[in-house]
Amino acid sequence: MKLLVTGATGKLGSKIVETILKTVPADQLAVSVRDPEKAQGLKDRGIDVRQGDFDQPESLDTAFASIDRLLIISTDGENELRMKQHTNAVDAAERAGVKFIAYTSIAKAKESKNFLAPPHQTAEAAILKTGIPYSFLRNNWYLENEIPTIEGVKAGAPWVTSAGNGKAGWALQQDYAEAAANVLTGEGHENTIYELSGKLLTQEEFAATVGEVLGKEVEVHQVDDEKYAEKMKGAGLPEFLIPMLVNIQKSIREGTLEVENSDFEKLLGRPTTTVKEGLSRLLNK
Repeated sequence: MKLLVTGATGKLGSKIVETILKTVPADQLAVSVRDPEKAQGLKDRGIDVRQGDFDQPESLDTAFASIDRLLIISTDGENELRMKQHTNAVDAAERAGVKFIAYTSIAKAKESKNFLAPPHQTAEAAILKTGIPYSFLRNNWYLENEIPTIEGVKAGAPWVTSAGNGKAGWALQQDYAEAAANVLTGEGHENTIYELSGKLLTQEEFAATVGEVLGKEVEVHQVDDEKYAEKMKGAGLPEFLIPMLVNIQKSIREGTLEVENSDFEKLLGRPTTTVKEGLSRLLNK
């Protein structure tokens, strides 16, 4: 049985690889990376490092050759580009005769109106079309996404948001990584969809938890999208990032990340790490 993880040098991918290595011999694991030089450390540990670029389908044919179980980690970037990249990866997996595909998706992907959903909808549809057994890991929001805002709070800034009463299910990347690793290495996950979400919190509830961890009161400023964009620009964030940040707030406000029933505990075999404990780990490194 040969397993392969794409994007293995990324933040999530590297955590998944480390988790897999706790139970799987290195010679049974392969990784696909755009730049093999960045994965030299994995190669030194006996992992089969393969060059694979989602923008170059022919490279994926080689990367996915003789692979039984594949984890495709969704890419970053503009939606149109991601849609093409995800389709390239799925098509290559089908050509290679892969027997199982796990894919890191987004909360409630099929019906989601989240601005980030289209590349995931494209990937899920492409996988279903192949007829290959699959598992969709519909990840909610990473705690790590909030570190820049928390750093601002530590420096005395308020928690600025235009998400209103919308809720998100924040969780540590490590929990998402363990869930993905367990699906790729485990049995009984064929043709499954897992909604993976931490406890749902509003911005006020999340900011209050941040305050508990920092030992200070965090002031929350609820603003509209236009004011939020102004605040982000005033904070010195790059112009090109601001529309994306506004869309994230809008997506949370509109409830696109509100998943009531999480499959996390089922896949982890334990409770998910609480937001408070997760923040404590991240902020006290």
